[in-house]
Amino acid sequence: MNVRPITVGYDGSDGARAALGWALDEAARTGAQVSLLFAFEWPAVASTVAPLATTWPDQGVRDDAQKMLDAAILDAFQTHPQVLVTRTVADGPAALLLRERSRQAGLLVLGSRGHGGFTGLLLGSTSVAVTAHAHCPVVVVRGERERPDGPVVVGVDGSECAQLALEYAFAQAAAHGAELRVVRAYQPVASGEQPSGSGPDEQAGAERAELDEVLADGRSRYPQVQVTVDVVPGPAGRVMVDASRDARLVVVGSRGRGGFGGLLLGSISQQLLHHAHCPVAVIRELPTTTD
Repeated sequence: MNVRPITVGYDGSDGARAALGWALDEAARTGAQVSLLFAFEWPAVASTVAPLATTWPDQGVRDDAQKMLDAAILDAFQTHPQVLVTRTVADGPAALLLRERSRQAGLLVLGSRGHGGFTGLLLGSTSVAVTAHAHCPVVVVRGERERPDGPVVVGVDGSECAQLALEYAFAQAAAHGAELRVVRAYQPVASGEQPSGSGPDEQAGAERAELDEVLADGRSRYPQVQVTVDVVPGPAGRVMVDASRDARLVVVGSRGRGGFGGLLLGSISQQLLHHAHCPVAVIRELPTTTD
């Protein structure tokens, strides 16, 4: 079976270097190739016909970009000599180029912030756009310290995307010998609206019973994975951000059951991408295996 490559959006920023380090570790484990992608995305000015680029990269600028990527490849060889790393310099919007790469990639890895954008933003616009449209899992590397002994945390709400996230999280936990922590957040029913004879404990029990049914298949396919289940009252975004504090990776679907159908990236995913304390994997599609 051929292992699909891991594509890293790379611009030389601290966030990109962190993303490359995470991708190299993953590639060393899976045998995947790592492909660095640098995008020339130039500002445009309006014209009466079409937007026009204000400036185009000359050969010197392209050479600088290639030298930056070559330096990253050399550093990667020093730490992960067994991983093949290639580079591409391309013209066009980074989000669009990465989305196209995701059709053949097994994983996209991005830093939480690149060189572009405004310093007040906690997350780059490219990361948001890519996670909303990618055809493979996207990992956005966040957090100030590694937690190699931490669990893989996944949020499950019963949606189709959450089921894909659960499949990915089980596989990650098995591959790393990590605990899998499954989190279900729910909004408690107001006391005046509860049916007679039911209360908070009964509501939590019903949520847990539903979750146990969802987990049955994964538990049978990954019996080696230790699974803990947390059913937590409160807003899902806050619950998941809190759960990420001691995690090695937090996994979430790109869309949950709530929100508006026209939104491609759910509010929980966006909260994690902005505020999680560890790398975040957003699952919209799982790549098919190739022989």
